[in-house]
Amino acid sequence: MIYMIITGLLCGALLGFVMQRGRFCLTGGFRDMYLAKDNRMFYALLIAIAVQSVGVFLLIDLGVFEYSAGALPILSVIVGSFIFGIGIILAGGCATGTWYRAGEGLIGSWIALAGYMLMSTMMRTGVFGPLNQQMQTSSVLPTNSIAETFGINHWFIIIPFVAVVLFIIYKQLTKPKVAIPKLKAKRTGLSHLLFEKRWHPFVTATLIGIIALIAWPLSAATGRVFGLGITTPSANILQYLTTGDQRFLNWGVFLVVGIFSGSLIAAKASKEFRFRMPDVKTGINSFIGGNLMGFGATLAGGCSIGNGLVMTAMMTWQGWIGLVFMILGTWTASYFVFVRPRQKAKAAKLKQEVTTA
Repeated sequence: MIYMIITGLLCGALLGFVMQRGRFCLTGGFRDMYLAKDNRMFYALLIAIAVQSVGVFLLIDLGVFEYSAGALPILSVIVGSFIFGIGIILAGGCATGTWYRAGEGLIGSWIALAGYMLMSTMMRTGVFGPLNQQMQTSSVLPTNSIAETFGINHWFIIIPFVAVVLFIIYKQLTKPKVAIPKLKAKRTGLSHLLFEKRWHPFVTATLIGIIALIAWPLSAATGRVFGLGITTPSANILQYLTTGDQRFLNWGVFLVVGIFSGSLIAAKASKEFRFRMPDVKTGINSFIGGNLMGFGATLAGGCSIGNGLVMTAMMTWQGWIGLVFMILGTWTASYFVFVRPRQKAKAAKLKQEVTTA
């Protein structure tokens, strides 16, 4: 138990610290792909996937632990991932992003977390449990592993993927750089690097990939053979608090608590922590978004981390299909939340100008 608490908290704290300082936000990244045609955060995600994938499969081949991807509930993954994508736009952050933004003092993230944890619990042991089970058992394909589907060794998928990621990195880093005005440094040395200097998204992604890799053997040592995970542990926290049943306390629970703690430390040290109360509309959207996140992530078997980072690294259909529909969900929500209101406002302004002319 002590090992589980210490390693879970430390791994989570590292992840929360790195995400907060690197501003690693997949919600913003997916949204910017559509609104700003900016793919940098998506490329950063691919780096984290590649780092984790190489490391984890090396550990598996060395016999450190065994892992089976199981079957693929394809309908559940598609529907759940799309709903999750809509939810993270309304909530203003994905599952992990909401945890680390809560550590910065953002009250809207606390509201989103409440909805997220509540709905995740309801989907597991509450009134929506039967619906979740029915969806999970319908339209199930026997093989989730991409390598097993094609009858090839997993390295025949991982190596080409890593090569593509390296090519993307090369193309991005050799682009002509846009001059960005530098603020006068107030700190020096390590303090400046950790708490003041802007972190490059690719550096942040590499660190996240390493942390995601470390999570596997640490978690497996406690009997939980999986890497980073947010949705189930978040539900487990509420289940433990409402039942007192210690069976809900696992490595993942301490991981998410650590994410909050690490982000809080980083935000305090960088003087970015402050309580920020949302307006009524934002608060309502955050709660609705949190509920959609909990519903979608549970149905899909993972969130932007569980499916988008971990199951993609394991080269599963669930991970990559989930990631695609997650992104489609964010684009759909971004259209209705950001694009359409702007179009209506622009049309109304044009109509007013014509009327007054």
